[in-house]
Amino acid sequence: MNHALVGVGKNINIVVEEMPDISVPGFLVNTTSAGIKVPDRKDMAVIYSDKPAVVAGVFTQNQIQAAPVKLTKHRVKSGVAQAILINSGNANACTGRQGEKDAQEMAYLLAKGLEIPEQLVLVCSTGVIGQPLPMGKIKTGIKTLISDLHTTGWEEAAQAIMTTDTFPKLVYKKGEIDGVPFSLLGIAKGAGMIMPNMATMLAFFITDLAISPAILQPLFKKIIAQTFNRILVDGDTSTNDTALILANGYAQNSVLHSVHPIFKECLFEVATELAKLIVKDGEGASKFISIKVVGAKSVKDAEKVASTIAGSLLVKTALYGGDPNWGRIMAAIGRSGINIKPEKIDIFFGEICLVKNGLGKNQKMEKEVKKYLKNKELLLTINLNSGGESVMWYTCDLTPEYIKINAQYRT
Repeated sequence: MNHALVGVGKNINIVVEEMPDISVPGFLVNTTSAGIKVPDRKDMAVIYSDKPAVVAGVFTQNQIQAAPVKLTKHRVKSGVAQAILINSGNANACTGRQGEKDAQEMAYLLAKGLEIPEQLVLVCSTGVIGQPLPMGKIKTGIKTLISDLHTTGWEEAAQAIMTTDTFPKLVYKKGEIDGVPFSLLGIAKGAGMIMPNMATMLAFFITDLAISPAILQPLFKKIIAQTFNRILVDGDTSTNDTALILANGYAQNSVLHSVHPIFKECLFEVATELAKLIVKDGEGASKFISIKVVGAKSVKDAEKVASTIAGSLLVKTALYGGDPNWGRIMAAIGRSGINIKPEKIDIFFGEICLVKNGLGKNQKMEKEVKKYLKNKELLLTINLNSGGESVMWYTCDLTPEYIKINAQYRT
Protein backbone atom coordinates (compact mmCIF):
# COMPACT_ATOMS: atom_id res chain seq x y z
CA MET A 1 0.00 0.00 0.00
CA ASN A 2 1.34 3.43 -0.89
CA HIS A 3 0.11 6.70 0.60
CA ALA A 4 0.53 10.12 -0.93
CA LEU A 5 -0.02 13.04 1.41
CA VAL A 6 1.36 16.55 1.23
CA GLY A 7 0.63 17.55 4.82
CA VAL A 8 -0.04 16.20 8.27
CA GLY A 9 -2.78 16.66 10.83
CA LYS A 10 -2.26 19.23 13.54
CA ASN A 11 -2.48 16.79 16.42
CA ILE A 12 -2.26 13.17 15.25
CA ASN A 13 1.01 12.15 13.61
CA ILE A 14 0.65 10.64 10.13
CA VAL A 15 3.40 9.06 8.05
CA VAL A 16 3.93 11.11 4.91
CA GLU A 17 5.30 9.77 1.66
CA GLU A 18 5.05 12.19 -1.24
CA MET A 19 4.48 10.63 -4.66
CA PRO A 20 3.87 13.52 -7.04
CA ASP A 21 4.15 11.48 -10.24
CA ILE A 22 1.53 8.80 -9.61
CA SER A 23 -0.98 8.21 -12.38
CA VAL A 24 -3.60 5.74 -13.56
CA PRO A 25 -3.63 4.92 -17.30
CA GLY A 26 -6.31 6.76 -19.25
CA PHE A 27 -7.15 9.25 -16.49
CA LEU A 28 -6.39 12.97 -16.51
CA VAL A 29 -6.79 15.59 -13.79
CA ASN A 30 -6.58 19.32 -13.24
CA THR A 31 -7.24 21.79 -10.44
CA THR A 32 -7.65 25.53 -10.10
CA SER A 33 -8.25 28.35 -7.64
CA ALA A 34 -11.55 29.88 -8.70
CA GLY A 35 -11.91 32.06 -5.61
CA ILE A 36 -14.89 30.19 -4.15
CA LYS A 37 -13.12 29.75 -0.80
CA VAL A 38 -10.28 32.24 -0.54
CA PRO A 39 -7.91 33.65 -3.17
CA ASP A 40 -5.10 31.31 -4.25
CA ARG A 41 -6.56 28.26 -2.49
CA LYS A 42 -7.46 25.44 -4.85
CA ASP A 43 -11.22 24.87 -4.86
CA MET A 44 -12.11 23.17 -8.14
CA ALA A 45 -10.99 19.90 -9.71
CA VAL A 46 -11.86 17.71 -12.67
CA ILE A 47 -11.25 13.98 -13.06
CA TYR A 48 -11.45 12.83 -16.67
CA SER A 49 -11.20 9.45 -18.40
CA ASP A 50 -10.25 9.76 -22.05
CA LYS A 51 -12.86 7.13 -22.83
CA PRO A 52 -16.20 6.36 -21.15
CA ALA A 53 -15.74 4.38 -17.93
CA VAL A 54 -17.92 2.10 -15.86
CA VAL A 55 -19.16 4.04 -12.82
CA ALA A 56 -20.62 3.16 -9.44
CA GLY A 57 -21.70 5.48 -6.66
CA VAL A 58 -22.98 5.69 -3.10
CA PHE A 59 -24.67 8.81 -1.76
CA THR A 60 -25.87 10.53 1.41
CA GLN A 61 -28.90 9.11 3.16
CA ASN A 62 -29.81 12.53 4.51
CA GLN A 63 -33.29 13.34 3.17
CA ILE A 64 -32.11 16.86 2.35
CA GLN A 65 -29.81 16.33 -0.61
CA ALA A 66 -27.75 18.90 -2.47
CA ALA A 67 -28.48 19.66 -6.12
CA PRO A 68 -25.28 17.98 -7.40
CA VAL A 69 -26.11 14.84 -5.41
CA LYS A 70 -29.51 14.57 -7.10
CA LEU A 71 -27.99 15.09 -10.55
CA THR A 72 -25.10 12.67 -10.06
CA LYS A 73 -27.23 10.04 -8.35
CA HIS A 74 -29.52 9.99 -11.39
CA ARG A 75 -26.69 9.79 -13.92
CA VAL A 76 -24.79 7.03 -12.12
CA LYS A 77 -27.76 4.72 -12.72
CA SER A 78 -26.66 4.44 -16.37
CA GLY A 79 -23.45 2.72 -15.23
CA VAL A 80 -21.28 4.90 -17.49
CA ALA A 81 -19.48 8.21 -16.90
CA GLN A 82 -16.43 10.03 -18.21
CA ALA A 83 -15.79 13.09 -16.05
CA ILE A 84 -16.31 14.30 -12.49
CA LEU A 85 -16.40 18.04 -11.75
CA ILE A 86 -15.86 19.00 -8.11
CA ASN A 87 -15.96 22.30 -6.25
CA SER A 88 -15.32 23.06 -2.58
CA GLY A 89 -16.31 26.08 -0.52
CA ASN A 90 -19.98 25.96 -1.52
CA ALA A 91 -22.26 22.93 -1.09
CA ASN A 92 -24.99 24.08 -3.51
CA ALA A 93 -27.44 22.60 -0.99
CA CYS A 94 -30.79 24.12 0.03
CA THR A 95 -30.51 26.41 -3.00
CA GLY A 96 -33.82 25.47 -4.66
CA ARG A 97 -34.46 25.29 -8.37
CA GLN A 98 -31.61 27.71 -9.10
CA GLY A 99 -29.16 25.34 -7.45
CA GLU A 100 -30.38 22.51 -9.68
CA LYS A 101 -29.97 24.71 -12.76
CA ASP A 102 -26.46 25.66 -11.65
CA ALA A 103 -25.43 22.01 -11.19
CA GLN A 104 -26.79 21.18 -14.63
CA GLU A 105 -25.00 24.16 -16.16
CA MET A 106 -21.72 23.07 -14.58
CA ALA A 107 -22.10 19.66 -16.21
CA TYR A 108 -23.10 21.21 -19.53
CA LEU A 109 -20.13 23.59 -19.65
CA LEU A 110 -17.62 20.88 -18.80
CA ALA A 111 -19.12 18.47 -21.34
CA LYS A 112 -19.05 21.15 -24.02
CA GLY A 113 -15.41 21.96 -23.32
CA LEU A 114 -14.36 18.31 -23.27
CA GLU A 115 -16.56 17.48 -26.27
CA ILE A 116 -18.30 14.58 -24.53
CA PRO A 117 -22.01 13.84 -23.91
CA GLU A 118 -23.38 15.87 -21.00
CA GLN A 119 -24.91 12.77 -19.40
CA LEU A 120 -21.39 11.43 -18.85
CA VAL A 121 -20.46 14.34 -16.54
CA LEU A 122 -20.98 14.00 -12.79
CA VAL A 123 -20.95 16.97 -10.40
CA CYS A 124 -19.99 17.12 -6.71
CA SER A 125 -19.91 20.08 -4.32
CA THR A 126 -18.91 20.58 -0.68
CA GLY A 127 -18.82 23.57 1.61
CA VAL A 128 -21.25 26.04 3.16
CA ILE A 129 -24.94 25.11 2.87
CA GLY A 130 -27.62 27.55 1.72
CA GLN A 131 -25.57 29.97 -0.36
CA PRO A 132 -25.95 30.29 -4.13
CA LEU A 133 -23.02 29.16 -6.25
CA PRO A 134 -20.83 32.01 -7.55
CA MET A 135 -21.41 30.91 -11.13
CA GLY A 136 -19.17 33.58 -12.61
CA LYS A 137 -16.20 32.12 -10.75
CA ILE A 138 -17.35 28.57 -11.50
CA LYS A 139 -17.51 29.24 -15.25
CA THR A 140 -14.03 30.75 -15.28
CA GLY A 141 -12.77 27.82 -13.24
CA ILE A 142 -14.19 25.29 -15.70
CA LYS A 143 -12.41 26.98 -18.60
CA THR A 144 -9.13 26.77 -16.69
CA LEU A 145 -9.67 23.12 -15.78
CA ILE A 146 -10.26 22.12 -19.38
CA SER A 147 -7.23 24.00 -20.68
CA ASP A 148 -4.51 21.90 -19.08
CA LEU A 149 -5.49 18.33 -18.22
CA HIS A 150 -2.59 16.06 -17.30
CA THR A 151 -1.88 12.56 -16.01
CA THR A 152 -0.38 13.69 -12.69
CA GLY A 153 -1.52 16.17 -10.06
CA TRP A 154 -3.69 13.94 -7.89
CA GLU A 155 -2.30 15.43 -4.67
CA GLU A 156 -3.48 18.83 -5.85
CA ALA A 157 -6.90 17.33 -6.59
CA ALA A 158 -7.05 16.02 -3.03
CA GLN A 159 -6.22 19.55 -1.85
CA ALA A 160 -8.85 21.17 -4.06
CA ILE A 161 -11.73 19.24 -2.50
CA MET A 162 -10.79 20.11 1.11
CA THR A 163 -12.87 22.32 3.42
CA THR A 164 -11.93 22.15 7.12
CA ASP A 165 -9.46 19.33 6.41
CA THR A 166 -5.91 20.00 7.56
CA PHE A 167 -4.25 17.74 5.01
CA PRO A 168 -5.12 16.12 1.65
CA LYS A 169 -6.01 12.44 1.65
CA LEU A 170 -4.75 10.21 -1.15
CA VAL A 171 -4.05 6.48 -1.27
CA TYR A 172 -2.58 4.63 -4.25
CA LYS A 173 -2.15 0.92 -4.80
CA LYS A 174 -0.99 -1.38 -7.59
CA GLY A 175 -2.02 -4.97 -8.07
CA GLU A 176 -2.10 -7.80 -10.57
CA ILE A 177 -4.94 -10.04 -11.73
CA ASP A 178 -4.16 -13.08 -13.89
CA GLY A 179 -0.81 -11.58 -14.83
CA VAL A 180 -2.30 -8.20 -15.79
CA PRO A 181 -1.09 -5.23 -13.69
CA PHE A 182 -3.60 -2.58 -12.59
CA SER A 183 -3.70 0.61 -10.54
CA LEU A 184 -6.21 1.94 -8.03
CA LEU A 185 -6.13 5.49 -6.70
CA GLY A 186 -8.44 7.09 -4.17
CA ILE A 187 -8.79 10.64 -2.85
CA ALA A 188 -11.16 11.83 -0.15
CA LYS A 189 -12.10 14.82 1.96
CA GLY A 190 -13.77 15.07 5.32
CA ALA A 191 -13.03 16.26 8.84
CA GLY A 192 -16.39 17.26 10.30
CA MET A 193 -20.01 16.18 9.79
CA ILE A 194 -18.69 12.63 9.84
CA MET A 195 -21.14 9.88 10.73
CA PRO A 196 -22.21 6.55 9.22
CA ASN A 197 -24.09 6.58 5.94
CA MET A 198 -21.22 8.84 5.06
CA ALA A 199 -21.05 12.45 6.02
CA THR A 200 -19.64 15.67 4.66
CA MET A 201 -17.43 13.35 2.81
CA LEU A 202 -16.41 13.11 -0.80
CA ALA A 203 -14.40 10.14 -2.06
CA PHE A 204 -13.30 9.37 -5.60
CA PHE A 205 -11.66 6.17 -6.82
CA ILE A 206 -10.22 5.47 -10.26
CA THR A 207 -8.88 2.21 -11.70
CA ASP A 208 -7.77 1.03 -15.12
CA LEU A 209 -9.41 -2.37 -14.65
CA ALA A 210 -12.26 -3.52 -16.90
CA ILE A 211 -15.21 -4.37 -14.66
CA SER A 212 -18.85 -5.12 -15.39
CA PRO A 213 -21.19 -2.44 -13.97
CA ALA A 214 -23.41 -5.24 -12.66
CA ILE A 215 -20.51 -6.25 -10.41
CA LEU A 216 -19.00 -2.87 -9.58
CA GLN A 217 -22.07 -1.17 -8.07
CA PRO A 218 -22.95 -3.84 -5.47
CA LEU A 219 -19.28 -4.38 -4.60
CA PHE A 220 -18.65 -0.65 -4.18
CA LYS A 221 -21.76 -0.26 -2.02
CA LYS A 222 -20.59 -3.13 0.20
CA ILE A 223 -17.07 -1.74 0.53
CA ILE A 224 -18.39 1.71 1.47
CA ALA A 225 -20.63 0.10 4.09
CA GLN A 226 -17.62 -1.67 5.61
CA THR A 227 -15.31 1.36 5.61
CA PHE A 228 -16.68 4.90 5.33
CA ASN A 229 -19.88 3.85 7.09
CA ARG A 230 -17.87 2.68 10.09
CA ILE A 231 -16.30 6.00 11.00
CA LEU A 232 -17.66 8.75 13.21
CA VAL A 233 -16.29 12.14 14.19
CA ASP A 234 -19.23 14.20 15.42
CA GLY A 235 -22.50 12.42 14.64
CA ASP A 236 -23.69 14.78 11.90
CA THR A 237 -24.64 13.52 8.44
CA SER A 238 -24.21 15.91 5.50
CA THR A 239 -26.37 16.80 2.53
CA ASN A 240 -23.54 16.20 0.07
CA ASP A 241 -21.98 12.79 0.75
CA THR A 242 -20.77 11.17 -2.43
CA ALA A 243 -18.43 8.29 -3.18
CA LEU A 244 -17.73 7.45 -6.83
CA ILE A 245 -15.54 4.97 -8.66
CA LEU A 246 -14.58 4.99 -12.34
CA ALA A 247 -13.12 1.93 -14.10
CA ASN A 248 -11.95 2.63 -17.67
CA GLY A 249 -10.54 -0.75 -18.77
CA TYR A 250 -7.12 0.50 -19.85
CA ALA A 251 -5.46 -2.45 -18.10
CA GLN A 252 -6.86 -4.62 -20.92
CA ASN A 253 -7.74 -7.44 -18.56
CA SER A 254 -10.59 -9.79 -19.32
CA VAL A 255 -13.70 -7.97 -18.11
CA LEU A 256 -14.47 -8.95 -14.53
CA HIS A 257 -17.98 -10.42 -14.46
CA SER A 258 -17.63 -11.69 -10.90
CA VAL A 259 -16.01 -10.23 -7.81
CA HIS A 260 -12.28 -10.94 -7.97
CA PRO A 261 -10.76 -11.35 -4.48
CA ILE A 262 -7.62 -9.39 -5.37
CA PHE A 263 -9.54 -6.33 -6.55
CA LYS A 264 -11.98 -6.62 -3.66
CA GLU A 265 -9.12 -6.66 -1.15
CA CYS A 266 -7.37 -3.79 -2.92
CA LEU A 267 -10.50 -1.62 -2.93
CA PHE A 268 -11.21 -2.45 0.71
CA GLU A 269 -7.67 -1.52 1.75
CA VAL A 270 -7.68 1.80 -0.10
CA ALA A 271 -11.14 2.72 1.22
CA THR A 272 -10.21 1.70 4.77
CA GLU A 273 -7.06 3.79 4.71
CA LEU A 274 -8.92 6.84 3.39
CA ALA A 275 -11.63 6.40 6.02
CA LYS A 276 -9.01 6.24 8.77
CA LEU A 277 -7.31 9.37 7.44
CA ILE A 278 -10.64 11.21 7.64
CA VAL A 279 -10.97 10.28 11.31
CA LYS A 280 -7.34 11.22 12.02
CA ASP A 281 -8.16 14.61 10.53
CA GLY A 282 -11.36 14.92 12.59
CA GLU A 283 -11.98 18.54 13.49
CA GLY A 284 -9.91 19.30 16.57
CA ALA A 285 -9.08 15.63 17.12
CA SER A 286 -6.06 14.76 19.26
CA LYS A 287 -6.57 10.98 19.45
CA PHE A 288 -7.45 8.30 16.89
CA ILE A 289 -9.58 5.56 18.43
CA SER A 290 -10.28 2.08 17.07
CA ILE A 291 -13.33 0.40 18.58
CA LYS A 292 -13.41 -3.36 18.18
CA VAL A 293 -16.57 -5.21 19.20
CA VAL A 294 -16.26 -9.00 19.37
CA GLY A 295 -18.38 -11.85 20.64
CA ALA A 296 -21.63 -10.46 19.22
CA LYS A 297 -24.61 -12.56 18.16
CA SER A 298 -24.69 -10.80 14.78
CA VAL A 299 -22.79 -8.20 12.77
CA LYS A 300 -25.80 -5.92 13.19
CA ASP A 301 -25.53 -6.17 16.98
CA ALA A 302 -21.80 -5.49 16.84
CA GLU A 303 -22.44 -2.46 14.59
CA LYS A 304 -24.98 -1.02 17.04
CA VAL A 305 -22.65 -1.34 20.00
CA ALA A 306 -19.63 0.08 18.14
CA SER A 307 -21.57 3.01 16.67
CA THR A 308 -23.11 3.92 20.03
CA ILE A 309 -19.73 3.98 21.74
CA ALA A 310 -18.14 5.89 18.84
CA GLY A 311 -20.86 8.53 19.01
CA SER A 312 -20.95 8.96 22.78
CA LEU A 313 -19.87 12.47 23.71
CA LEU A 314 -19.14 11.28 27.23
CA VAL A 315 -16.84 8.53 25.99
CA LYS A 316 -15.10 10.86 23.53
CA THR A 317 -14.50 13.57 26.13
CA ALA A 318 -13.26 11.05 28.69
CA LEU A 319 -10.72 9.73 26.20
CA TYR A 320 -9.64 13.29 25.40
CA GLY A 321 -9.05 13.85 29.10
CA GLY A 322 -7.25 10.55 29.58
CA ASP A 323 -9.92 9.36 32.01
CA PRO A 324 -10.42 5.55 32.12
CA ASN A 325 -14.13 6.03 32.79
CA TRP A 326 -15.32 2.58 31.74
CA GLY A 327 -18.77 3.24 33.17
CA ARG A 328 -19.49 5.53 30.23
CA ILE A 329 -18.66 2.71 27.83
CA MET A 330 -20.94 0.33 29.72
CA ALA A 331 -23.72 2.90 29.63
CA ALA A 332 -23.30 3.28 25.86
CA ILE A 333 -23.44 -0.49 25.39
CA GLY A 334 -26.60 -0.62 27.47
CA ARG A 335 -28.43 1.92 25.29
CA SER A 336 -27.28 0.49 21.97
CA GLY A 337 -30.60 -1.27 21.45
CA ILE A 338 -29.44 -4.88 21.49
CA ASN A 339 -30.10 -7.63 24.00
CA ILE A 340 -27.07 -7.96 26.24
CA LYS A 341 -25.98 -9.79 29.34
CA PRO A 342 -24.04 -7.22 31.39
CA GLU A 343 -22.42 -9.93 33.49
CA LYS A 344 -20.66 -11.27 30.38
CA ILE A 345 -19.10 -8.04 29.12
CA ASP A 346 -15.32 -7.54 29.09
CA ILE A 347 -13.66 -4.22 28.17
CA PHE A 348 -10.02 -3.83 27.16
CA PHE A 349 -7.99 -0.63 26.75
CA GLY A 350 -5.23 -1.79 24.46
CA GLU A 351 -4.33 -5.15 25.97
CA ILE A 352 -5.32 -4.13 29.50
CA CYS A 353 -8.54 -5.70 30.75
CA LEU A 354 -10.27 -3.09 32.93
CA VAL A 355 -13.73 -4.68 33.02
CA LYS A 356 -14.29 -8.42 33.49
CA ASN A 357 -17.73 -10.00 33.54
CA GLY A 358 -19.31 -6.56 33.73
CA LEU A 359 -17.34 -5.48 36.80
CA GLY A 360 -14.43 -3.08 37.07
CA LYS A 361 -11.09 -4.47 38.17
CA ASN A 362 -8.81 -2.72 40.65
CA GLN A 363 -7.21 0.71 41.01
CA LYS A 364 -3.89 -0.69 39.82
CA MET A 365 -5.46 -1.56 36.45
CA GLU A 366 -7.02 1.92 36.24
CA LYS A 367 -3.60 3.49 36.71
CA GLU A 368 -2.21 1.31 33.91
CA VAL A 369 -5.05 2.36 31.63
CA LYS A 370 -4.50 6.02 32.51
CA LYS A 371 -0.92 5.68 31.28
CA TYR A 372 -2.15 3.96 28.11
CA LEU A 373 -4.60 6.78 27.40
CA LYS A 374 -1.69 9.20 26.92
CA ASN A 375 -1.10 7.59 23.51
CA LYS A 376 -2.34 9.32 20.37
CA GLU A 377 -3.78 6.09 18.95
CA LEU A 378 -6.01 3.93 21.12
CA LEU A 379 -7.76 0.58 20.82
CA LEU A 380 -10.91 -0.23 22.77
CA THR A 381 -12.05 -3.85 22.63
CA ILE A 382 -15.50 -4.83 23.88
CA ASN A 383 -16.21 -8.53 24.18
CA LEU A 384 -19.93 -9.22 24.54
CA ASN A 385 -19.26 -12.96 24.93
CA SER A 386 -22.59 -13.73 23.26
CA GLY A 387 -21.60 -15.00 19.80
CA GLY A 388 -18.96 -15.10 17.10
CA GLU A 389 -19.41 -11.86 15.12
CA SER A 390 -17.20 -8.77 15.25
CA VAL A 391 -16.69 -5.33 13.66
CA MET A 392 -14.10 -2.56 13.78
CA TRP A 393 -15.09 1.11 13.92
CA TYR A 394 -12.95 4.25 13.98
CA THR A 395 -13.57 7.51 15.80
CA CYS A 396 -11.68 10.30 17.54
CA ASP A 397 -11.87 12.23 20.77
CA LEU A 398 -13.84 15.46 21.23
CA THR A 399 -11.79 18.51 22.12
CA PRO A 400 -12.37 22.24 22.76
CA GLU A 401 -10.82 22.84 19.33
CA TYR A 402 -13.83 21.14 17.68
CA ILE A 403 -16.14 23.71 19.24
CA LYS A 404 -13.88 26.57 18.17
CA ILE A 405 -13.69 25.36 14.55
CA ASN A 406 -17.44 24.96 14.20
CA ALA A 407 -18.39 28.08 16.14
CA GLN A 408 -16.31 30.10 13.67
CA TYR A 409 -16.99 28.02 10.52
CA ARG A 410 -18.69 30.74 8.47
CA THR A 411 -16.62 33.60 9.83
